[in-house]
Amino acid sequence: MNAFPLAGLLRRIRRTADCSQRELAERIGASKSTVAAAENGTRDLPVALLARAAASMGGRLAVLDAAGNELPPMDNGTVRDGGDRRFPAHLDTRHGDEDWWHGPHRYDRQQPTFTFDRTRGARDWRRHAGTPDDHHRPRPDDSLTERAAMRQQEARRRREAERRARLAAAGPPGPDRGTGCTCPAGCELTEGRDEDLSHASGCACRCDVS
Repeated sequence: MNAFPLAGLLRRIRRTADCSQRELAERIGASKSTVAAAENGTRDLPVALLARAAASMGGRLAVLDAAGNELPPMDNGTVRDGGDRRFPAHLDTRHGDEDWWHGPHRYDRQQPTFTFDRTRGARDWRRHAGTPDDHHRPRPDDSLTERAAMRQQEARRRREAERRARLAAAGPPGPDRGTGCTCPAGCELTEGRDEDLSHASGCACRCDVS
């Protein structure tokens, strides 16, 4: 990685802004010697002063990735832990009911609304599809109770859909012989035999009539 061209950038800023070292120092709240030393390469310049220098000529500082795309700062409004602290920037947040790393065999920690993976292997595995842009943002349905209720509702919906699919695959119901049964053709009940009342393999009714 090449050294950051601070001296050349400061000179470019002054040329664009048409100002002397003293004038630039006054604009950014620094001494002339600080600006001169930075241009001579004998002293570094705090990033806050460099940002002010860029702003003085209508510019701004930016960080680019390897492809040349500008990196936005992390969102300050993302979820926080139980102590209202931001989660570590390098870790990916996830809901606490997704593979809670304490596991059911440890009861010394309450299951949190959000957590993260501590081990490098688990983190790398979750990132195989790419790094998330940011941590989660708070949502009204983040509570673990609501998420459990939504999972139960989804499970009921799937079971009902599967039941309807079985009924549709079984074809139209056979005659009702006074039992309330709707077995399709092929079941012994619909054929009037009473040996063991077995059902055809595609029967969705599966009634138990004696």
